[in-house]
Amino acid sequence: MRLPELTGTPIKAKIDTGARTSSLHAFDLSVTEKNGKTWAKFEIHPIQRSKRDRTAVRARVRGYKKVRSSTGHTQRRPVIRTIIGIGDVEYEIDITLTSRDEMGFRMLLGRAAVQRRFLVDPGRSFLHPPPDGP
Repeated sequence: MRLPELTGTPIKAKIDTGARTSSLHAFDLSVTEKNGKTWAKFEIHPIQRSKRDRTAVRARVRGYKKVRSSTGHTQRRPVIRTIIGIGDVEYEIDITLTSRDEMGFRMLLGRAAVQRRFLVDPGRSFLHPPPDGP
């Protein structure tokens, strides 16, 4: 999967149809206001369990979303909008920014990002060829 506006390195994501919104692991996240607009500054480490290919990102915050984790805890997260690429399809999605240190994947793709675009086969993995990358 690709996030071309955020990083040039492909990211392995997990689809979670139980989650409505997608989430991205954001390192060193800070949110500031400038000229009446809210901005998030963070780093992406797209390769799992690696700090290689880290990318500093600045993105406009569209709002905040209360998200309940799988453990039942509620967290208020900033939401950004960016382009996602899956296979040869590209489109915009909303992504919440959070710490996913304890999770196996740096990105979780929620059902809003895949509905009416893809069919999900829970018994199969990696059905699209990997994107070009390092």
